Amino acid sequence: MRLFGATTIATAITLLMSIAGQAQEFSAAQVANFFAGEVGKSRAICVGTDEECADKLAPTPFDMLVTFELNSDELTPEAVSNLTEIAKALADDRLADAKFLVEGHTDALGGDAYNDTLSQRRATRVADFLVANGIAADRLTSFGLGEKDPRTDDPFDPLNRRVEMKLNIQ
Repeated sequence: MRLFGATTIATAITLLMSIAGQAQEFSAAQVANFFAGEVGKSRAICVGTDEECADKLAPTPFDMLVTFELNSDELTPEAVSNLTEIAKALADDRLADAKFLVEGHTDALGGDAYNDTLSQRRATRVADFLVANGIAADRLTSFGLGEKDPRTDDPFDPLNRRVEMKLNIQ
């Protein structure tokens, strides 16, 4: 039996915009409703191997990809628009005590050390934007994962250059 505690359960939201520049449309209310449904969950139980449980307990992501240009941590206008809605959502009273992980990622171009640094800069850029838009800094933890967790099977796919947020359930 595998027991997942509050610190190991995170609800992923992938901040997604297409590379072609057409932003996926969503509202602050949709984001807030998604996260509000996850707040307060403290644990889940799965009987099986790690692999079996990972599939059964995998959260349904809220796709809102914030992607980046090659070798860049600059926010695009589409990213700013989406992050403005996310900031509004995180200010929702139902999420007042919620904390979030902000994870930066890269594609496989570049060396490990460079990609680790670039992914951290991306995560920090998103967290800084949210703080500048009224979200308390102590609610956000940003870190870079480099190229270690690609979104697609192609490690060089531009969709891997992204920042994801997860509700940090504790």
